[in-house]
Amino acid sequence: MKAFRPEDPGRRAGTVPPQDEQPPPPGPEDGQFEGPDGDDVESRMLFNRKRLATSAVVVAVILVALYFVLPEIAGLEDSLRKIEDADPAWIAIALGFNLLSFAAYIALFRGILGGRSVPPEVRDRIDWRTSYQVTLAGLAATRLFSAGGAGGIALTYWALRRAGMGPRETASRMVAFLVLLYTVYLVALVAAGVGLRVGIFPGPSPVGMTIVPAALAGVALIIVLGVSLIPTDLERIVARWAQGHRRVRLARRIASVPATIATGARVAISLMRHPSSGLLAVSGAIGFWAANIGVLWACFHSFGESVPTAVLVQGFFVGMAANLLPFFPGGVGSVDAGMIAAFLAFGEPSSTVFVSVLAYRVIAFWLPIPPGILAYIQLRRTVARWREEDAPSRPPGVEPEASPRNA
Repeated sequence: MKAFRPEDPGRRAGTVPPQDEQPPPPGPEDGQFEGPDGDDVESRMLFNRKRLATSAVVVAVILVALYFVLPEIAGLEDSLRKIEDADPAWIAIALGFNLLSFAAYIALFRGILGGRSVPPEVRDRIDWRTSYQVTLAGLAATRLFSAGGAGGIALTYWALRRAGMGPRETASRMVAFLVLLYTVYLVALVAAGVGLRVGIFPGPSPVGMTIVPAALAGVALIIVLGVSLIPTDLERIVARWAQGHRRVRLARRIASVPATIATGARVAISLMRHPSSGLLAVSGAIGFWAANIGVLWACFHSFGESVPTAVLVQGFFVGMAANLLPFFPGGVGSVDAGMIAAFLAFGEPSSTVFVSVLAYRVIAFWLPIPPGILAYIQLRRTVARWREEDAPSRPPGVEPEASPRNA
C-alpha cells in the first residue's frame, strides 16, 4: 500500500521546472561535503602529539630492522661499515641534485596551481615564495604522515583553499598536478622496461623487473586516458538519468568525484600536448624525477659502483612503487626495501646496494624534513596574513569561508 503524498498544484499545472532546470543541489563546488576544515587538518594531522609519537616509534623500528637487523641475518653486517668510505665529492653532487629536485617540484606546482588560467586574486597569492612554502611543507607532511603522499595532499588542499581557490578548482588542479607528475613516472617505467628487455639499453633484463612493471604502467596510462574521456557534464547527465528518484542529490555528489578527476586529467594532458603553455609544469615534472635519480646515481658512484643508466632508472621507479603500501608512514622502510630488492634483482652487489640506497634515502628523504617544517611555519604566517586581508571584506557576523565543514 502506497503512502499518501499530497500533489503539488504547481506540478499538476506544469509550472514546476524539470529536475535538470532546477538549481543544482549543493555539492563540492559549493564548499559542502568537503570533510575537515583547514584548522581541523592542522590539529588532527600536524599537531597530534600521539600520532607524531606513534609515527616516530614505527619509523625507528622499521629503520633498525631494515638497516641493522636484516644485514645481520643476511650476513651483510660489513655493508654498513662501508658508509665511511663514501666519496665526499660525490655526496656533494648528490646534495646538489637534491636541491635541483626541490626547484623542479616548485616549478611543477607553480606551473599548474599558479598559472595564467588561475583566478587573478589566487594567482597573486600563489607566487614563487608561497609555492616554495607549500611544496616543501607538503613534502615534509608526506614523509611524516600517511602513505602515497596523503599528508602532503591534505596540507596542499588546505593551503590552496585558504588562498581563496574554490573547492572544485582546487581538487581538479591537484589531480592535474598528480597526473602530470606520475605520467612521467609511468612513461619512464614503460620506456626503460621495454628498452632493457628488447636490448635497446644495455644491462640485465629480468622479466619481473622489466616487462611486468612496464605492462602495469601501460595499463595505468590507458586508465588515465580513459578517465580523461569522462564527459564534463557528467553530474547533469546523472541527475537527468536519476530524475524523480529520491537519491538524485546523492547521485550528483557521487558523479562529482569522477567529473573532477576527469577535469584534472584533461588539464594535465593539455599541458603535455601544448608545451608552450605548460613548459614550466612539464619541465618541473621531468626535472623532479631526473634530479631524484641523479641523487641515487651520485650515491652509487660515491661507493665506487657504476650502474647502467636504464637499470638505475628502472630500479628507482620499481622501488618507488612501494611508497603506495598503506602500512608504512611516508613510505619509510617500504621504499628502502623496494629499491634494495629491485637492484639486487638486477644483479647489483648487495654490499654496495645497501649503503647506496641508505645514502640516497638520507639525502632525498630525511634531510628535507627540517626545511619542510620551517616552510610550514612560514606558510602558517602567510595564511594568517591572507585571513587578515580577507577579514574586512566579510559582512559583520559572517563566518570565514573556511569555517568547520566548509573549508
